[in-house]
Amino acid sequence: MKKQEIVAIFRKRLLESMQERGLNQSGLSRETGVDRSTLSQLLADENLRMPRADTVAALARALQVSTDWLLGLSQDSRFGAEILRQSFEVAPHQPSPADDNLKRWYEEAEGLKVRYVPAHLPDIVKTDRVLEFEFDLVVERPVDRAKEQARQHLNFSRGPDNDLEICMPTEDLVGFCRGEGIWRELDSAVRREQVDSMCDTLDELYPSVRLYLFDGRKRYSVPYTIFGARRAAVYVGQMYFAFNTTEYVRILIRHFDNLVRNAGVQAHEVVAFLRSQEIT
Repeated sequence: MKKQEIVAIFRKRLLESMQERGLNQSGLSRETGVDRSTLSQLLADENLRMPRADTVAALARALQVSTDWLLGLSQDSRFGAEILRQSFEVAPHQPSPADDNLKRWYEEAEGLKVRYVPAHLPDIVKTDRVLEFEFDLVVERPVDRAKEQARQHLNFSRGPDNDLEICMPTEDLVGFCRGEGIWRELDSAVRREQVDSMCDTLDELYPSVRLYLFDGRKRYSVPYTIFGARRAAVYVGQMYFAFNTTEYVRILIRHFDNLVRNAGVQAHEVVAFLRSQEIT
């Protein structure tokens, strides 16, 4: 986010917290030791400066909210033991509400960097024929919902300010080309069409969309998506575990960045790698 946006979020949340606690500037000044003149400046619409770290901490303590929330780094205003108890939500993966949750999470991540480890192929590159094959027997996620979600993800990726990094095992991509695992009954012509379409999409969207391939024998990851530093949604099959606190999200960011650092096929090499694969 730009500095002006951070300041605007801080001012809005500071005012909301004061109203919720029933505190005016005089009362907040007494509880925090922060001068009224400083508070007036922080709440002024024309203010473009952030307070010092000790001031933010004092305000958060008095207002009983987290500093991360005040600064716009978290969607959860709670702190301490309450955050530990309510740091994640479980979202059932059904046609609704889980798909709606995922759509909302992407919308909230507009302009932020999204990191994504797919369960199979990345949704944004899947053709309709592959989606029909993959979700034909899945009751919890009908084909039409899968197609709609894939289109939403693709539209998000085409946004001018969006940044998407995808990391997946090389073996998953090679296995698709060879018709292995869940793809063993998928016709080779459909898989060829998918590979060609995937190459075209990656070419079109690079560098705002970057796909990295890591060696699955050396690294492992469950499927998950990280929306900026706000939320991480781990897919465990028919449900998501969504972590909403900065500390937990940063752990997964470090894990993802480690996958990228150890990728054997870099983003600018993936299309050539894909085109070199034999479809059997």
